[in-house]
Amino acid sequence: MTFQGLNFPQPEDRHVTRHHLTTKVPLLKSLLLIAVLVSGNLPETCRAVAVEVKIERDAKGHFVLLRDGKPYFIRGAGGSDHLALLKEFGGNSIRTWGIETLEKRVDGKRLIDRCAELGLTVAAGIWIAHDRHGFDYSDPAQIRRQREEVRDAVRKYKDHSALLVWGLGNEMEGPMSDGDVPHVWNELNELAAIVKKEDPNHPVMTVIAGAARTKLKGILEHYPNLDILGVNAYAGGAGVAAAVKAAGWQKPFVLAEFGPSGHWEVPKTKWGAPIEPTSRDKAAGYFSTQKTMNEEAADISLGSYCFLWGQKQETTSTWYGMFLKSGEKLPPVDAMCLTWTDKWPANRCPRVTSFEFELKEVVFPPNKLCAARAVATDPDGDELQWQWTVKAESTDIRVGGDKESEPPSFTDAVVSVENGQVVIRTPNKPGNYRLFVVVRDGKGSASAENVCFRVEAP
Repeated sequence: MTFQGLNFPQPEDRHVTRHHLTTKVPLLKSLLLIAVLVSGNLPETCRAVAVEVKIERDAKGHFVLLRDGKPYFIRGAGGSDHLALLKEFGGNSIRTWGIETLEKRVDGKRLIDRCAELGLTVAAGIWIAHDRHGFDYSDPAQIRRQREEVRDAVRKYKDHSALLVWGLGNEMEGPMSDGDVPHVWNELNELAAIVKKEDPNHPVMTVIAGAARTKLKGILEHYPNLDILGVNAYAGGAGVAAAVKAAGWQKPFVLAEFGPSGHWEVPKTKWGAPIEPTSRDKAAGYFSTQKTMNEEAADISLGSYCFLWGQKQETTSTWYGMFLKSGEKLPPVDAMCLTWTDKWPANRCPRVTSFEFELKEVVFPPNKLCAARAVATDPDGDELQWQWTVKAESTDIRVGGDKESEPPSFTDAVVSVENGQVVIRTPNKPGNYRLFVVVRDGKGSASAENVCFRVEAP
């Protein structure tokens, strides 16, 4: 922010002094500006000043992220929801995927301003186009337009105090690709040069899907401007840092997405439906991945971002989200709180200890009555509430996290409910289905499970 040519310090700048204010502007203007600072009513574009972030090695030779001269280890989450809870539970950073997300309204403020207010940083994603979405890397016009979009994004947000690193692209090599895409790596190298020229104060991170050797080879050969390698990994998340080092990577690393085993990594029913891990297995996976990475990758790791600090439909409505659509946190959130703070949250999620269903991974005829039973306990002794739902198996399965539509629910399939027991009537239309159970404690915590079944005409 400038005031009659003066570079005026912002509220987050701890070096603001009364002397600085009163000796640079007339007294009346100084008092006005001080009042604005105290009230916090600065315009959105003037709420923050740049904080330098750089990478150095410590006395052990380990890479360290320095923010404002102080070591900063990322305890992050991918997503832009439940920010106050992230802060309360020990998180310190969020990751976004597209630059427009920084303008999302959160608690009446822009997302990036709300993060600054809470003391959270942002790995600001700049979406880089994918071949699979129709982008032509041989078209000079498309290349020129994307470069200008990247330059504009950096210029707009480079001086915001919440900015931690630039997330230049996500899985643009293709989530199922072997990474032999030199045209993509070469262009990313050009884009990173643009980012560094516009903003020398924040490192550039690019995120890839998995740690295939061909991807690392392409990056090492064609992308020297990259500062931080980010990797998205699920079932193998704990071993990714070792894999990238074995492939020759010697720069800093961030586990940019990790969570439950992916729907492409799990056992399937005999009709091909992926079997979703239980809430307890998910929580254990988050905990062990985070702990293992912290212990085994201390030399190159700058931290991690768990996925997803929010909710989305991807294969199912509960597979990757760490929260329900209705807002309750799920067991993986508790697990992350424990890894970040060494303490459980004050209110913990219910624990589903068993889920029995006559139709589990079984084929049955239409209009068949059958029962299911779940057992759950609450660590805090809270009274539990049960919700049972039958949904069609999703047929809108995409790749790379692309948006999916939610399959229909069949409310009339639930015949009777008594706490942890339910009787359902199988839908009259042949097809693949799931029975979901959600257990809530009424205080913002829950667990969610589902089992697959199939309906076939006799």
